[in-house]
Amino acid sequence: MARVIAAITTSVDGFITGPDDGPAYGLGKGGERLHYWVMGGPWTYDGGHDFAMQGPDKDFYDELVAGLGAGIVGRGMYDAAGAWGGTNPFPGPLMVLTHRVQDQPATESGFTFVSGLEEALARAVAEAGGKDVSIGGGADVIRQALAAGRVDELVLSTAPVILGAGKRLFDGFDQDVDLEIIKTVSSTFATHVRYAVKK
Repeated sequence: MARVIAAITTSVDGFITGPDDGPAYGLGKGGERLHYWVMGGPWTYDGGHDFAMQGPDKDFYDELVAGLGAGIVGRGMYDAAGAWGGTNPFPGPLMVLTHRVQDQPATESGFTFVSGLEEALARAVAEAGGKDVSIGGGADVIRQALAAGRVDELVLSTAPVILGAGKRLFDGFDQDVDLEIIKTVSSTFATHVRYAVKK
């Protein structure tokens, strides 16, 4: 049966973006430092940059996505990423949680707009064909899934930066959840921890 894996990058102080995140600054001002591990080193919103993940970060990422068959993200993440240029870059179809399902892009984009978490999970599990389903953010989607008891594994990549402002992963989350460390991987740019969510 498909596992549901929620994965996201945070700062040491628990922010998943810096301030003013959106299409101009996808991860917020200063938030690009969260994804140095994704880009293979420092990058900015102003200049062109390559997707050059390497070393332990690439090994961690490749292992994580190898078993994925579908994914779920929120509309905020979709918009902040500029819809990834109009084409889903992740393994399998991507469900986008939104109140504006009428904005549905073309089928060949790989995105399906859905209006609720349960619908997104049901469709993603069906599309995944027995493989795992990822929940990639934003924070609200991950909090909803954790609160509903639907997350089997939580993956946190912590960048060595204190942002001080932005959007916090667990802002307003008040549930008590036990986790078990499955694996840790560290690099210059992040410490990745895979946790099993105890049911």
